[in-house]
Amino acid sequence: MDCGVITSKTVLLLLSLAFWAAAAGLSYVGAYVINTYKSYDNFLQDKYALLPAAIIICVAVVMFVIGLIGCCATFRESRVGLGLFLAIILVIFVAEVSAFVLGFVYREKVKTDVQGTMQSVFEKYDGKNPESTVVDYLQEQLHCCGVKNYSDWTTTQWFNSTGNNSVPQSCCQQEAKNCTGHLDQPQKLNTRGCAQELESGLQSVISYAMLVILGFAIVKFFGMLSICVLTCKKEESGYQPLYSGVFA
Repeated sequence: MDCGVITSKTVLLLLSLAFWAAAAGLSYVGAYVINTYKSYDNFLQDKYALLPAAIIICVAVVMFVIGLIGCCATFRESRVGLGLFLAIILVIFVAEVSAFVLGFVYREKVKTDVQGTMQSVFEKYDGKNPESTVVDYLQEQLHCCGVKNYSDWTTTQWFNSTGNNSVPQSCCQQEAKNCTGHLDQPQKLNTRGCAQELESGLQSVISYAMLVILGFAIVKFFGMLSICVLTCKKEESGYQPLYSGVFA
């Protein structure tokens, strides 16, 4: 067997294994992104934020199937199988590029999206409704208070109705003792706004996902090259001389 064919088959088998590993990795990334957005979905008015993550998970499922097809096609040296392998990889490559572009676009829209919806969610806070639960969770997890800073609470209906000159206790610093949320004790409160903290966190998640997608897209590119090399070698080996003599 030609050395080039052996090398190409080895590369394709390794890439098939890489596809399975990539499927597991992409599944984790997609689930992580969805779980992150799920925690803050009240602050994201449009659901297009989940589109890149949904594409990632779909790609992961197809990549597992691709790895199986790749192994079978490589062992059998089937031209049809290799052609199907190449076609599917090309489709996945396009999907990953699309997810990368969507992630880049949404990364720029995070700031306007968050700022446009967070204020309305905070205004619905009453300490009991679902919005209140989300706001408290957000402030506790991100160690923030208010949209821009803790003074934003003074303009909310909840603050005016309670009349105790205090913010929710979820604004209290974790290490603060006997914190009641009273504005007379600002040293016990988280003073940073939640909008900036949430924007930074979401942008970091999107950037991480984009790097993973880019890396796997590069793997797909080399996979397509390996299939082309193996196919070309197979075609060359198919040509047989029609004569063995020498013209006089």
